[in-house]
Amino acid sequence: MKKILLIAAMAVMSVAASAQDLKWAYVDFNEIIMLMPEMDEARATLEENQKTNEEILVAMYDEYQTKMQQYQQKAESWTPAIRESKEREIMEIQSRFEQTQQSLQVELQQLQQNLQAPIYEKAQATVTDLAKAKGIAFVFEKASLLYVDPAQGIDLTPEARTALNIPADRTLEALQAELQAAAQAAAAAQAQ
Repeated sequence: MKKILLIAAMAVMSVAASAQDLKWAYVDFNEIIMLMPEMDEARATLEENQKTNEEILVAMYDEYQTKMQQYQQKAESWTPAIRESKEREIMEIQSRFEQTQQSLQVELQQLQQNLQAPIYEKAQATVTDLAKAKGIAFVFEKASLLYVDPAQGIDLTPEARTALNIPADRTLEALQAELQAAAQAAAAAQAQ
């Protein structure tokens, strides 16, 4: 029994000693993903697709509004059979609109997943390659850490940014300002 305890104690001390030799790093994965040039292309594709979807829905809604106005203006002069036919037609248009809206939303989400999956894989592979090259045992997401002592760990974010061709002067704040300006310009264009 004493031998087993002695062996267990030695194993624990061995693991503790080797754990001190382990290197760890952290990375701001969100920053990397959001600033990758590929993500800009994905955002542009999604934006264009969403714009097309909105045009389709606006056209369908306009058709619905036209039919509804026609019904409201002429319903009293129609026979009950025509009125019933027009009501069914309006309900079908409304149903088609709702189905199309749901379908387009699902398609847009699927497109987003298809566009972003390779971006996440590329970023993950880059971080993994950097960690392996530096002999790092663990890489943590910076946002999930409560405390980081830069002297104890390695920040892989700058090297990952370089490896992924993210310009050094590009920041999340600048990206947010770009996206906000684009959204405001789109809103102003729609208002006209």
